[in-house]
Amino acid sequence: MKRLAPLLILFTAIAFGQDVDISVPYSKFRLDNGLTVILHEDHTTPIVSVNMMYHVGSGNEKPGRTGFAHLFEHIMFEGSENVPEGKFDEWLEAAGGSNNGSTDSDRTNYWENVPTNALDLALFLESDRMGFLLGAMSPEKVDGQRDVVKNERRQSYEDRPYGMVWIALRENLYPENHPYHWPTIGSMEDLSAASYEDVVEFFNLYYTPNNASLVIAGDISPEETLALAEKWFGGIKRGEKVPRIEVPELDLTEERRVTLEDKVQLPRIHFLWHTPAIFKPGDAEMDAVASILAEGKNSRLYKRLVYDMQIAQSVVAFQASSMLGSYFMVRATARAGHTLDELEEVIDEEIALLKSESPSEREIQRMVNQIEASFISQLERVGGFDGKADMLNHYYYQTGEPDYFNTDLNRYRSLTPESVKRAAEDYLIDARVVISVIPEKTTETSEDN
Repeated sequence: MKRLAPLLILFTAIAFGQDVDISVPYSKFRLDNGLTVILHEDHTTPIVSVNMMYHVGSGNEKPGRTGFAHLFEHIMFEGSENVPEGKFDEWLEAAGGSNNGSTDSDRTNYWENVPTNALDLALFLESDRMGFLLGAMSPEKVDGQRDVVKNERRQSYEDRPYGMVWIALRENLYPENHPYHWPTIGSMEDLSAASYEDVVEFFNLYYTPNNASLVIAGDISPEETLALAEKWFGGIKRGEKVPRIEVPELDLTEERRVTLEDKVQLPRIHFLWHTPAIFKPGDAEMDAVASILAEGKNSRLYKRLVYDMQIAQSVVAFQASSMLGSYFMVRATARAGHTLDELEEVIDEEIALLKSESPSEREIQRMVNQIEASFISQLERVGGFDGKADMLNHYYYQTGEPDYFNTDLNRYRSLTPESVKRAAEDYLIDARVVISVIPEKTTETSEDN
């Protein structure tokens, strides 16, 4: 019961509208090879989370050589010099553990959740694929995973209803030489054209101790755990200095419209704007704009489009925050018998209203309450996606401060109706991308009888 007390206090304080500080104590170390090690002690449950973040994503790729970061997300699970193919998952599962990984434009992330007594195993597995992957990699293995990724692209984009929007939005929001112009999964042409030597070169540059951070959180002794990190990772050679990403100027100066045909029954429209990078001024405000417009049944667009007028099947808005710049999306799917022009008229009206009149205090507080509830949910978990280990690692990479919890939360607590209105005015401007997806036209043929 004593272990639950801090969270119970936090829940109670938030329920009564009190601002409380979130404390996630940590210690940070830098090994001689450049690997940053962050430790967080939490004895609530006998579980440890190992969270490895490589500071490389699709934004580090080059035009014509895209998809490498995501390709390596797959290859890293295919065995290394001391871990035969298939044994990574088998050994972890036999010890009662689980694992996963993900890639986006900015980073590649792997984690293992294991019982306390399996920490040594998790660190060995993670270190072996950092230091000894190439010894087990071969052109045949790369080709096999290349085909897996191509198939994933087909399933996730090309053959999925409305899936090609995620390709089109990047191509139209960002110029060709911008790191966000291409999708994380890459293009079919680039995946096919990449040589084995290209792939090896990418790994040697980016998957190194000095381009990574390791969080170990949970039921640990910090002193013993640091010794284990040194044991498994200390002997891995430092890599070359990673070049800084060059970010060209954005070229969206007026409205750009795109229409896609797809095998769908209902038309869908997407509105996209450039917005500030994650944690920059305006980023939190645009989260609030998304909440006011389309978060929940009481939100403005949901109430008008879906409930009152019943011309939309669904409506969504969100701020897609990233390190080199973000974008804001409003997406609505028409109900049968209604048009995208009808949806656009209402969406533009509601955006114009938000830009001309400040939202209510109640709308802002509703959004802040949702953010605080999300924080509590994440703090309950030590590992996995969005648990404390993951948050510590993301905060460190994005801000340089692992314990950025309060600073992050206070961005939302300090919002005012006026600051949210001003952000809507500043960023929901005429220069936007509008992508419409319409049902594919079919050609009817008849046979002579």
